[in-house]
Amino acid sequence: MARIGFTSSQADPDVWFRLSKRSTGEVYYEYVLLYVDDVLVILEQAESVLRKEIGKFFVLKDESIGPPSMYLGGKLQQVELLNGEKAWTFGSSQYVQSAVKNVYEHLATKGMKLPFKVPNPLTFDYCPEIDVSQELGEDNASYYQTLILIGVLQWIVELGQIDIDCEVRMMSSHMALPREGHLKELYHIFAYLKAHANAEMAFDPTPIIPDKSLFEHVDWSYSPYGYESLKEVLPSNMPESHGQSMTMRIFVDADHAGDFVTQRSRIGFIVFLNNAPIYWTSKKQTSCETSTFGNEFVAMKQACEYVRGLRYKLRMMGTKVNEPTFIFGDNTSVLYNTTSPGSTLKKKLNAIAYHFVREGVACDEWGTAYVILDDNLADMLTKPLSGHKRVKFVRMILQHIYPFKGVGLLGED
Repeated sequence: MARIGFTSSQADPDVWFRLSKRSTGEVYYEYVLLYVDDVLVILEQAESVLRKEIGKFFVLKDESIGPPSMYLGGKLQQVELLNGEKAWTFGSSQYVQSAVKNVYEHLATKGMKLPFKVPNPLTFDYCPEIDVSQELGEDNASYYQTLILIGVLQWIVELGQIDIDCEVRMMSSHMALPREGHLKELYHIFAYLKAHANAEMAFDPTPIIPDKSLFEHVDWSYSPYGYESLKEVLPSNMPESHGQSMTMRIFVDADHAGDFVTQRSRIGFIVFLNNAPIYWTSKKQTSCETSTFGNEFVAMKQACEYVRGLRYKLRMMGTKVNEPTFIFGDNTSVLYNTTSPGSTLKKKLNAIAYHFVREGVACDEWGTAYVILDDNLADMLTKPLSGHKRVKFVRMILQHIYPFKGVGLLGED
């Protein structure tokens, strides 16, 4: 790759890039992603570079050269959105249908079937931590672990089925001692997937700039902690950036003491680059927070840590990141304490998260603003939702809020 002018990114050694010019004369970066024996080329004359340059050093299968259609079990296709933008979509329908079929065949050997009419991944009000049903035998326990640990459900989440992330993580907490009730709920998740296997994410490149009045700049010289001299630290060896600046938005939430046994909280956040969801997580905290304030601040800190890494990664790939990251949460106390220079905190338990987030706000690395709970997408990653709110969030995250030309909305098969 170095012989043909590409440089490996220090943020991700599998990503190679080089400067080039489009037919319009615009300077841009050409990218090549190398993953084991797969080559993904992102540039204007992709096939020519594959055959004439990379093909000199690697033997490529002729039938494999063309627009990508599958990647790590997910289906790729390029579409035109109703807003006129061209975008790639990524869907897990083929993998999901195969996984559901395997579970269906497994149940058939036991004279069982998947449940019908399943609107939610878990049974309403089900709490796996207080399930006291019979412990599974060795074979069923192994099967339970296979469905979660060895990749089936967790990989489906990674492929974009964000709407089951929270429920899958909840069930993953019981890998060591699964019970009959836990396995029954896994079947319930697969029944849900059977009815919702067509979900896709649209990687909409449309820049989304939130209302700047929500992220008002303040004078940090009034802070007793000396934040006014802080500036975002940029990599000294980052390449020159080209192209449009990327806009980053994050929705953060936490469910205080959601675990009825340990009283630990579950946090969740989802990251959008321009208008495309690129990262999501649902995770039970490793410590027990005594207040909603502390719990939400820890969630905000973890989201900000991810932001810092992502901003570095984009810049080391030559991507412009001119704007601060726009972070939305629904806890007014946390948001006030992150944006008010005169705020002080004496609770040592929360002090690290407090100062970490505030320093990033002070140096314009990110900003925080309030969003009502009914519009906070991260709420779906902290607790099982049902009804209209769940449907609304799924549509906002997956393709159904960015319908393609000639493709109907969810429920219009």
